[in-house]
Amino acid sequence: MTEQAGRFLTFEGIEGVGKSTQVAALSTTLAARGIDHVVTREPGGTPLAEAIRGLVLKDREEPMPPMAELLLMFAARAVHLNNHIEPHLRAGRWVLCDRFTDATYAYQGFGRGLSLARIRDLETMVQGTRRPDLTLLLDVPVEVGLMRSRQRDAGMTADRFERERQEFFERVRAGYLSRAGTEPERMAVIDAAASIEAVTARVTAVLEARSWIS
Repeated sequence: MTEQAGRFLTFEGIEGVGKSTQVAALSTTLAARGIDHVVTREPGGTPLAEAIRGLVLKDREEPMPPMAELLLMFAARAVHLNNHIEPHLRAGRWVLCDRFTDATYAYQGFGRGLSLARIRDLETMVQGTRRPDLTLLLDVPVEVGLMRSRQRDAGMTADRFERERQEFFERVRAGYLSRAGTEPERMAVIDAAASIEAVTARVTAVLEARSWIS
């Protein structure tokens, strides 16, 4: 077991902000410093949770009610936490996760209009007291994120979320920023409209400011 305390870091933001790129960049940074860690994502992260992800994202003729979507998200999260995240944290590893429960508040709460109180109840039921140690919210204007997303996924089939209108993502972005405003100690908002290198430097600076890396 490593002597480095396990830390739980999550990356959040709308489509096109560069979460996957920055997760990979931080993984490289941690590896260079000898910090044992794993990279994962939500929904997903284990074979069973990835199967649930497929149910959530695939576009079908039969509509998925928002409440069913919400419950599937937390079902996948329960599997992910119990079978992957918690064991790694107990072993002293850092966990870098592309999206977590802030995404549920933003997408299903602010985006779909579901009750935030119900989401909090499910959060407590599934997670107990587990919350990220740090959440890096990568933020860009919606039109910038959607343009990047379209360029990145040109020729690929869009999933259920990628097919949403700009108004939906405006609500999602507003939800993220609202949560960051209420939890400034946990959530660091980073301007992701800057270059990849500049965003990576800012992410590193946030961790250095906490004396988590040097």
